[in-house]
Amino acid sequence: MTIIFESILPIFLLVLLGVWLKRSPLIDLTLWEGLEQLGYFILFPALLFSTLATADFAGMKADATAVATIGSITLMSACLLALWPELRRRNVSPPAFTSVFQTATRWNGFMALAIAQKLYGPIGLSLTALVMTLIIIPINFYNVGVLVWFGGGSRGLKFFAVKIATNPLIVSSVLGILLNVFAIPVYGPVLSAVEMLGNASLSLGLVMVGAGLKVADALRPSLLAIFAVFLKLVMMPVFMVGASYLLGIRGDALMVIALGASVPTAMNGYLLAKQMGGDAPLYAAVATVQTLVSFFTIPLVLTVTGYIAAG
Repeated sequence: MTIIFESILPIFLLVLLGVWLKRSPLIDLTLWEGLEQLGYFILFPALLFSTLATADFAGMKADATAVATIGSITLMSACLLALWPELRRRNVSPPAFTSVFQTATRWNGFMALAIAQKLYGPIGLSLTALVMTLIIIPINFYNVGVLVWFGGGSRGLKFFAVKIATNPLIVSSVLGILLNVFAIPVYGPVLSAVEMLGNASLSLGLVMVGAGLKVADALRPSLLAIFAVFLKLVMMPVFMVGASYLLGIRGDALMVIALGASVPTAMNGYLLAKQMGGDAPLYAAVATVQTLVSFFTIPLVLTVTGYIAAG
């Protein structure tokens, strides 16, 4: 519990800082929109690129892990799309649906990295980075696709293809993986500069989540927000751990997959919601509640998975 608490507490402190800064006279309100654009187009892509370009996957067998992780995210995505007609009948708006979709399928890989390092050391870091590499493009592809379709803009194939091809998160992920796979060298100072940009993205993103947060909605979450919390913190671990076990994954690899499945949603989805017509306040509320609830659910998921892995 101490490890989990120490990993989550800094996140909440930065979110609370954003809540306070947005309401204080220290920063002009017009600055926040520019910060959001900086994070979306520059800082978050830099983080994805540097992480994937420098990750060490030597000696790891990714086939079963790929099937389990990508398959689980695909299954969750398919289930949510199948639920859309029923949700629409219950007066769920398309922008709200996109935020439920995002918060149910995205995961905070950087929280997972912090916990994996403390629990499993270098092996945990490498395994977590491997899972990040396998799922980051499918996750962004599915989420951008849903935002394009339900965001109220054009639904033409050309429009969708352009949005996918020019999405900075997808482009930076693809470039990072290509450089890693083909061992393309990057001039050291340039890579260091990109890494410095990436290091700034997580803290800035958390502050911006706090700035966009409706505290009342987070303290008294709607049924839709609770539904999104259940999908991510309960159903996603069930899908991913179950699929991994059936594919013969055991030991630390299974534990790391369980950790990745049980962490709350990624904070950068909030920026995507802001940029592409999603329900950003709902996303912020769900992300905050998920982070709080995950303090209790992550240890539970890891304990249950530990029994499964041992058996």
